[in-house]
Amino acid sequence: MNWTKKEALVEQPDCESELSAYQQAMRKRLLAAPVLPAPEPWQHIAYVAVGGLLGIGFASHPDTGDDLVMVVSHDGHGLFDAVTGEKIARDRDPAPEDSTPDADADLSCSGLGPVAGSRVRIAGLFGGGLHTSTAGGWALEVVAPAWPNERVLLSRGSGLPHSGPYGEQWWHIFHSNYSELRAVGFSPSGQTLAVATSSDLSLWTRRTGHSRSGAEA
Repeated sequence: MNWTKKEALVEQPDCESELSAYQQAMRKRLLAAPVLPAPEPWQHIAYVAVGGLLGIGFASHPDTGDDLVMVVSHDGHGLFDAVTGEKIARDRDPAPEDSTPDADADLSCSGLGPVAGSRVRIAGLFGGGLHTSTAGGWALEVVAPAWPNERVLLSRGSGLPHSGPYGEQWWHIFHSNYSELRAVGFSPSGQTLAVATSSDLSLWTRRTGHSRSGAEA
């Protein structure tokens, strides 16, 4: 005789109904916030297409002290000037044992170009992190009111960035609705803001005398 067991249907929870009134209002506020340019003194200087981006890290130019951004991808390593957005070094075939940061205990890769001979810590797919606050009260936060699409919020002041007036105390500066977010943060100097996804790198600077640049990596 064949027995047929009928499983009781498990009712899926309604996540929206589980949110408090405060949480629902906050979620709606985040969803309604359009992408805005970062406020002064921040200037968007570069959008760089990087297929298969794995992570990024910051270094300082040994001669000028300017911020540099190192990019690690499936296609090798690249180094960008964070003041101009220009690509200043490229290694398409790094040593296999140094091609990705997960092979190193501190998630670092060998530097290239002007920082060759040093190690650069990389934040991204394999872990790690970048500065989320800097001098002047600037702070970054990643939110996902419509997961899995993540949004990058820039704020100035204390408390939650989305508790003050939008466009005055906090700004939605990047919406990762087409690729996976890899890393978001400020450079140690606080002069550069970087957002990296699995397909591109965006840079902002608050240094003066920069020029806008875009490149293919």
